[in-house]
Amino acid sequence: MIKSIFISSAEPYSGKSLITLGVSEAILRKTKKLAFFKPIIRDKKEGEKDKNIELILDYFNINQSYSESYSFQRREAQELLGQDKQDEFIEKIINDYKALEEKNDFVICEGSDYIGEGSFLEFDINAFIAKNLGLPILIIGQGLGRSLQEIMSPVKMAIKAFDHQDTKIIGVVINRVKAERRNEIETALEKELPITSSILSVIPTDETIGSPSVREIADQLDAKILYGESKILNLVSNFQVVAMQLSNYLKYLKKGSMAITPGDRTDIIMGALQANQSTTFPHISGIILTGGIEPTEHVKQLLSGLPNVLPILLVEDYTFETSVKANQVVSSLNKNNKRKINLSLALFHRYFNVEEFDVLIKNTLPSGMTPKMFIYHLQKLAEKDRKTIVLPEGNDDRVLKAVEILQKKDIVDMILIGDSDIVKNQSRSLGLSIDFEKTPVINPKTSDYYKEYAEAFYELRKEKGVNMEIACDLMTDVSYFGTMMVHKGHADGMVSGAAHTTQHTIRPALQIIKTKPGNKVVSSVFFMCLDDRVVAYGDCAINPNPNAEQLAEIAISSAKTTKRFGIAPKVAMLSYSSGDSGKGADVEIVREATKIVKSINPDLKIEGPIQYDAAVDMEVGQKKLPNSEVAGQASVLIFPDLNTGNNTYKAVQRETGAIAIGPVLQGLNKPVNDLSRGCTVEDIVNTIIITAIQAQEN
Repeated sequence: MIKSIFISSAEPYSGKSLITLGVSEAILRKTKKLAFFKPIIRDKKEGEKDKNIELILDYFNINQSYSESYSFQRREAQELLGQDKQDEFIEKIINDYKALEEKNDFVICEGSDYIGEGSFLEFDINAFIAKNLGLPILIIGQGLGRSLQEIMSPVKMAIKAFDHQDTKIIGVVINRVKAERRNEIETALEKELPITSSILSVIPTDETIGSPSVREIADQLDAKILYGESKILNLVSNFQVVAMQLSNYLKYLKKGSMAITPGDRTDIIMGALQANQSTTFPHISGIILTGGIEPTEHVKQLLSGLPNVLPILLVEDYTFETSVKANQVVSSLNKNNKRKINLSLALFHRYFNVEEFDVLIKNTLPSGMTPKMFIYHLQKLAEKDRKTIVLPEGNDDRVLKAVEILQKKDIVDMILIGDSDIVKNQSRSLGLSIDFEKTPVINPKTSDYYKEYAEAFYELRKEKGVNMEIACDLMTDVSYFGTMMVHKGHADGMVSGAAHTTQHTIRPALQIIKTKPGNKVVSSVFFMCLDDRVVAYGDCAINPNPNAEQLAEIAISSAKTTKRFGIAPKVAMLSYSSGDSGKGADVEIVREATKIVKSINPDLKIEGPIQYDAAVDMEVGQKKLPNSEVAGQASVLIFPDLNTGNNTYKAVQRETGAIAIGPVLQGLNKPVNDLSRGCTVEDIVNTIIITAIQAQEN
């Protein structure tokens, strides 16, 4: 049974971080506890840490210390092996690995990096470690700028080294390949590699992922950051040495480039800054000033007073030396660059056969809907029946970043509302790679739909006192326009609220889309992604003090919603007492609501009134309600009022670190979902996916 895998590069700079990141997420979709272990790390200065260990532990919030995550720095390992102390060497590695294995369901081990003196010995060392840990191998090669023979040779060498140790190879991934060569390389893998029943994947290169950030450049050039600290994560696609006059430099300005120029070239500094503010020039990522020459005091004064200054670095080397060193800068994934992480995961899951990988490890993985499994399940549901979601807040930075991520995932279509020039320029200034052919931007005031929508709204609301002037005015509002797009079938659903109030999002939906037949109230659920399971909380966003009939409707709607998203509904109608132990008006409302639900849907597993602890804790539940099918295992928790629900979900979110996805609105004829104004990019991504799944019902 496979309880761990060993990820090993066949050569340096193969993009192993991307594969480790993707495999880690794939494992977490099927299991609750994951550990990450790197037996040998590069030599580090005091206080310096291995970037991959930091990345995996931080991004997946893995509960293990940095010191638990490795056994040796390279120098220490070489000293032991050089003294013929192999037993001492492998004993420590096994002990460290077993300590993690005992506390976790799965351990991902990552081999060393093949960089630096003695790296030619690392094939054998990695194979030796993998054999003694009893781990199957996933081998990573790279194809950028390589002939077919140059790609295959290191991989075959790695296979030979691992075969010599009688270790099982479960797959080979060739990373960083030109997209047009994928078929050629896949064919070569199938024909030339002496392995069977294994995963063979080819992942194309991505310019964004492969581009270093300004921070990485500053670190590797030992540069001083003079200005633009807030944009230090800008990605750099190329370097341009600027020795010419400004007018000539502007002719050759490249998007995402970094200018390298002597520190006394004030004209280049100011010209580049102005070009970056212009909508008619490509936006560059930063400037490197050479020769240790800082701008004059008056120029410094000017720069310090400008908003949104791009990063300006200072190095002591002269221009030619700086250019040579800059082109040797290596890009890597690190925990601070969330954009690169999200793009890497999207690329991995698009080209790596996760389903086949699951087959290889399924016998060792516990069942249960973990948060990673839930999010994976959502993406698969959305992918099955692709829908179009309109986003009225097209000029919000978080919305644009979410669009970029979802374009990479390629599971949903989107429409942005806003001024096209402003939105596109904002996207460029953020350094995003959004295809506006795939995700168009519509301005309500200039849209061909404007008149049609105004007339439709007038017909819907004329009996409520709306005239054509009011209808025309409201159709310039992004929320009303977006809602009308959904109503008219030009979009399948809408997500808004990052920059607007809940009322601003829901009022147009109630006026235009209206509630489903049989539904009298619009309500909501939050999907609470806890450490080991996902539960639904309702209603924590819409209805302040529901009566018994409304509470029953909320419970039924919530059960349907959770079932739609792959969670078997076991409904707990929460109160301050359980069963028949309590009396009072508030308890009676919950008791009556439970009776109504049972009469309407007798097959639904429901319990109420029930206290929170009895609903979620099996031991407490068995004591208070021993014959209940819900007590201790509730998956849908219905709160008696908005005050209780809203405070509870926020308390659980803050105190446990749970991810709260929602509110997911229910009861409307077509899906419209509201975001919190404090939402993250990940919140927006998840809500768009959920809205697309809701739209499939229509």
